Amino acid sequence: MNAATERRAIPGPVGPLDVAIDAPAAGLRGVAVLCHPHPLHGGTLDNKVVQTLARAFVQLGYRAVRFNFRGVGGSGGEWDAGVGELDDALAVAAAFRDPSLPLAVGGFSFGGAITTQLAARLADAGTPVERQVLVAPAVRNFRAAPVPQDSVVIHGEADEVVPLAAVLDWARPQSLPLTVVPGAGHFFHGQLTLLKQIVVGAWHR
Repeated sequence: MNAATERRAIPGPVGPLDVAIDAPAAGLRGVAVLCHPHPLHGGTLDNKVVQTLARAFVQLGYRAVRFNFRGVGGSGGEWDAGVGELDDALAVAAAFRDPSLPLAVGGFSFGGAITTQLAARLADAGTPVERQVLVAPAVRNFRAAPVPQDSVVIHGEADEVVPLAAVLDWARPQSLPLTVVPGAGHFFHGQLTLLKQIVVGAWHR
């Protein structure tokens, strides 16, 4: 993301996992684990939306940890249809969680669906996350767990990959509010600055 981004590999369930870490200059408030979009469709930790989430969390005072799912970049293993990818996310959360700080989670598209499952698994284990941010979560093609009402859910009106109607159908039974960005497509081209502002503003509410 910038010259200060730390890159390293950590042990994962089926081999090393690439991680990228960005931290605020001072006043660490928490840790945020961020999940990237579909590995078979070019998704990596360097995806622009995921980098935007990292910038938002750094501005909020969090250490932002992005990682490559198995089979992406230098991460070992291969695509596992979302099953092993959840294990990867759990491994990253375990490696970077600081018991003295809150843990937030976030994800984009496929990574958004995995984020909901990650939060649910951590809650079931008695270690719930502080809050989650979901950008264009892929709730139509992958299982997405129910989320608390304080979750930040952002979707583009003109999303060509995950239709807005699909996310509304998922959110409606939960009475879950979401922010719709008029005219935005799946990747928020030309609107990443606005996306960052929405995340930061929503987090403060």
